[in-house]
Amino acid sequence: MTTVKARFDGHVFVPDGPVDLPVGYVLEIPIIRPAANSNSDRPLEELLNLLNQMPANPDWPSDGTAQHDHYLYGTPKKP
Repeated sequence: MTTVKARFDGHVFVPDGPVDLPVGYVLEIPIIRPAANSNSDRPLEELLNLLNQMPANPDWPSDGTAQHDHYLYGTPKKP
């Protein structure tokens, strides 16, 4: 996934920098409102909110948390 920061000028979205896309390229833009205060006292809560906005990965195993050593290091699965 590529992320591009842009600003809405009231009519169109204007990227903050150059974008390497062909003319007429169709894309979807999810709207994520920036935090009101970027110097939050709860940065882990902000991180959790961002993680909850990410789509689930269907290729990730359902026992990934319990069996992380197996998937990271190849150790035998725990019973």
